[in-house]
Amino acid sequence: MTEEQKYAQQDFVDNSIFDLINNLCPSSDEINWDISVITEIRLILQNLYVNKFELCDDEEFYPSIE
Repeated sequence: MTEEQKYAQQDFVDNSIFDLINNLCPSSDEINWDISVITEIRLILQNLYVNKFELCDDEEFYPSIE
């Protein structure tokens, strides 16, 4: 995976989680972007997809960038 693809995957995951947070919000208020909250949810989802369901590895789900 190229660096550009890694950034694109990270953006996709982070933005999808942000959308999920706002779509599930019971009020009409939009929740502001907070990377610490997004990271907390990402780690839970990553654990499910990688360890529980064994659908992918860590790098496929949220690739590291050096």
